[in-house]
Amino acid sequence: MILWIKALHVISVISWMAGMLYLPRLFVYHAGVEEGSGSDKMLMIMERRLLRFIMNPAMCVVWFTGLWMAFAGEIWREAWFLSKFLLAIGMSGIHGFLSAERHKLETGISVRSEKFYRILNEVPTLLMIGIVVLVIVKPY
Repeated sequence: MILWIKALHVISVISWMAGMLYLPRLFVYHAGVEEGSGSDKMLMIMERRLLRFIMNPAMCVVWFTGLWMAFAGEIWREAWFLSKFLLAIGMSGIHGFLSAERHKLETGISVRSEKFYRILNEVPTLLMIGIVVLVIVKPY
């Protein structure tokens, strides 16, 4: 059973990360279009659907399966896992921030620049690298 849980976890991580890398890119494009334009409306729909149908469910499954494995395998006490857990909390925080930014873009109250979103786009990548290294290498 644990291998099925692990497979579901990896599939969900891939789905979540795809969204975490794509959504800020959509924001880069969105920040550069005129409010109320056809492009503005199309980007709002894409962003909303990406969050609602891919990112949010994937994040929930990641957390559920990850915690299941942590407690089933009793790895929750290991130092590498605790570090990974903190990075996963950070990733979830970025997810929440992206969700709030989507709402601001949709309501027209965002004041962020394309450059801000380009830089923000790198944060999930850095967190992902840290998480993967901790899980695979287990440096401590």
